[in-house]
Amino acid sequence: MRTIGEPWPELNDGIFYSDRVRPSDSGLTLIEYYSTKYNSSAPLQGWLQRIENGQITVDGTIVKDPTKVLSAASELQYHRLPWREPDAPYLLGVLFEDDHLIALNKPSGLQVLPGGLFQHRTVLTQLQWYASKQSPIYACQETNPVPVHRLGRGTSGILLCAKTKLAKARISAYFADGTSVVGSSRIEDANINKTRKISKTYRALASGILRENEVIINQPIGMLKYPGVAKGLYVASPSGKLALSKVHVLERDIQYNRTLVEVEIQSGRPHQIRIHLSFIGHPLIGDPLYVSGGQPQCFDPETVEESFAQDGGYQRPLNPVPGDCGYHLHAHRLVFSHPLTNKVTEIIAPLPSILTREESKEIEQSSSVQDVK
Repeated sequence: MRTIGEPWPELNDGIFYSDRVRPSDSGLTLIEYYSTKYNSSAPLQGWLQRIENGQITVDGTIVKDPTKVLSAASELQYHRLPWREPDAPYLLGVLFEDDHLIALNKPSGLQVLPGGLFQHRTVLTQLQWYASKQSPIYACQETNPVPVHRLGRGTSGILLCAKTKLAKARISAYFADGTSVVGSSRIEDANINKTRKISKTYRALASGILRENEVIINQPIGMLKYPGVAKGLYVASPSGKLALSKVHVLERDIQYNRTLVEVEIQSGRPHQIRIHLSFIGHPLIGDPLYVSGGQPQCFDPETVEESFAQDGGYQRPLNPVPGDCGYHLHAHRLVFSHPLTNKVTEIIAPLPSILTREESKEIEQSSSVQDVK
């Protein structure tokens, strides 16, 4: 299996965020505008610091007066200064590639898309660098390669990416179709994945001993307000969106009180496997966030850290957040109908040693890609 990837620079380039003042916001002061519209980015004192540092311009002019009154249609720009992002791996294995798709073996600890402290050290950045070096190939393509689904930062394994707009649209539709089927199918239907054009199978190490050989989990997943997560935290919630996971036991480790499982997911809700396994009382070994019941381990909705870091943003929360690593979850197998050729293709990512069967002495191939007849 060949690899791609370049080492990260010490600092990223920072980011520029642009806004146009709406008529309804005319008359607000500069500090009122940013502290109310972007209060999840920084507390009031943090935005004051950013303004006083000269990081915000109004119609192209740096403004350090937080009481500056804004007019409708004014152009605002906030410059987030360069910073050193947390350590992250950068090498990606290439499991499959043709003119339309590229499937990567993502390591645990690498974020897929920009977010939070990781704006540069992402899979997307490595794909952009890779594309720039393949200019003769990509010159005629409609887009550069982009991920068509996500894996959690702590999750390893297969990440499918599209090189063209057509491939992206069709693969995205496959995923959307699979999720929509959940709402119209009977949970008891064990062959539900046969109706799909794409299916994903994961390996995971769950705490405790699952008694049943197969478990189907259909707990809805919703969101709640959670300190340190701007958009909210995904949790098991009766009022959430439908989700379906099929869990198959591969091996029970009585000595260490853990179970090796294979999980097929019909829907693709964020953190679905982590939430579903914890919901039934078997959270992933090493998961710092989710505990039994599909809820966060530490949660006090009244506790919000209002202090701010050097760049004006919120301090890193003390409680665990979704991007924290430590659990064992691997996207092991992907089967899909190729968006251009319609050939059914199987991609397998090599397993981390901790997710292989102890009872089996077989050595897994480093990777395999084949057409399924």
